[in-house]
Amino acid sequence: MSSFNLATITSALDEAPVKTGVSFLGKALKWETEAGAKELIDAIDACTGLHFLNLEGNTLGVEAAKGIAKALEKHPELKEALWKDLFTGRMKTEIPLALKAMGEGMIVAGAQLTVLDCSDNALGPNGMTGLVDLLQSPTCYTLQELKLNNCGLGIGGGKMLSKALLRCHSASSDLGKPLSLKVFIAGRNRLENDGAKALADVFETVKTLEHVEMPQNGIYHVGITALSEAFKQNANLKVLNLNDNTIGPKGAAALADAFYDLQCLREINFGDCLLKTKGAMLLGEALQEAHTDIEVLNFGFNEIGPEGGFAIANATYNKDNLKTLILDGNQFGYECREQLKETLTQYDRLEALGPLDEDDSEGEEEDDEDEEDVEEEEEEDDENEECEDSEAEDESDEAGESDQADQDGFLQSPNVTAAPAIRNILTENNNASTIDLDQSLPNTVEAYCQTHYPSETMFNSLEEPNKSEAFKRYLKSLPDEDYLVYLAFTILKLSEISEKSQEALEVSEALFADAYEYAKANNRLKSLRDFLLVQLGLLKCEDRSFRPAYNTQGCRHALKNAIRKNIVPEEEQGYFKVFLEHRG
Repeated sequence: MSSFNLATITSALDEAPVKTGVSFLGKALKWETEAGAKELIDAIDACTGLHFLNLEGNTLGVEAAKGIAKALEKHPELKEALWKDLFTGRMKTEIPLALKAMGEGMIVAGAQLTVLDCSDNALGPNGMTGLVDLLQSPTCYTLQELKLNNCGLGIGGGKMLSKALLRCHSASSDLGKPLSLKVFIAGRNRLENDGAKALADVFETVKTLEHVEMPQNGIYHVGITALSEAFKQNANLKVLNLNDNTIGPKGAAALADAFYDLQCLREINFGDCLLKTKGAMLLGEALQEAHTDIEVLNFGFNEIGPEGGFAIANATYNKDNLKTLILDGNQFGYECREQLKETLTQYDRLEALGPLDEDDSEGEEEDDEDEEDVEEEEEEDDENEECEDSEAEDESDEAGESDQADQDGFLQSPNVTAAPAIRNILTENNNASTIDLDQSLPNTVEAYCQTHYPSETMFNSLEEPNKSEAFKRYLKSLPDEDYLVYLAFTILKLSEISEKSQEALEVSEALFADAYEYAKANNRLKSLRDFLLVQLGLLKCEDRSFRPAYNTQGCRHALKNAIRKNIVPEEEQGYFKVFLEHRG
């Protein structure tokens, strides 16, 4: 028996790696020139073990990026480039140049990244050109986590990303150490079917994915089917989030088939994916026998009828690790909901079940008709895609004109996230005005109001001491025809983070008060009411393609708060209470 050696154990502990680095997280600094970024550059130079560089929540110009790149050339030990929310208010021409410069600095250093996070930056296909060289370089051969959430990549950007990663995998494989990407996050990017199919090629090639999030990308069953085939090659996949895409019954069939090869799944988020009863039944059956490691199942807001609900509930009988089951917002009806609770009680899964307050069972009779309509729309999309395939194959690495125009809209108008029919609810006519974003703006209230999906970091780093007054002052400076539209969307953007930020909730209160004061004075109460009900997912939109763009849970929290404090006029409260009580 070997003797106990305290010195050996102490030595081993002393040798354990300690993660060190530089963080300027959320400081809202504006780095324009190399001299202006001196504090950051000095910090990088002084760090003897730069394992991470966190620049989230600041804004970076090209000249400053070049100075930072020189400092990075001295740090081959860098592992994590955390550059989320880094280009607020920057022109679209600046972003790729800044990214390219810093990428070259890491390449020169011989760094071997494990994490690259460029989320919450308006990259678009144009910005993606600044990442291509980095992604296919030896610096990314070791990449394990790639996060490009809310970057507006579009189809062109998605295809460029795919090509770069495929080249990275090929080159790293030639060296005997192929790219082993584990985490891929790219929600809110408008990838659509073509972008999804391009990335499916990457997933099928890499085969090492454990965590994939691609919510809110406008992907229909064609793209979902391609992704499903690719997922089959990633047997260790644990987390799969496709929330708010149109999976539909056809996509559900493809995913159900893939599930038999994905026995390590722990979290599945298919909320708001129009699965319908048929899709839920297929997925429930696929999850029935195995998948015992499942911890989270989200099938909320999918127009699922009783049969689909029971298929999912019955699949939980052997899921001893289940912590969260979301079935809210479907078409069960009162009696079915009670029976589902009884079934889950029998399996000892009732504690995992979330609220079942929201129910859309009055639309149950239309289920078959709606499903046929969805399939017809998807078939039309398929035909359009076939016509465009030959053109898509010839597409160059640079974004096409249509993608660039789309990116311009992403930067300039915060309201294109809403279908025109929704936006026009708040306008007197069908020509809602827009105001171009001055892209040289720093992180200000104006930039916040003009950004599609401003982050919590962006809100927290606003410099104005009285944020409520700053928001009110900016919004009231807008032309009258734009005022209510921008005011309502700003309320949604603040409401989205209201559960996490008390300050955001307080600002939303002030703007709710202004919105109702204006609506009442201009006979627009019904317009404001309908807009909020549709955006919060409480009322169906006439435009069938519309999906709520903002976190409905946070938005409802802020609305309930405004009602509780009597900010919403008494005559309007009754309308909202009916919907909120009926559907949550």
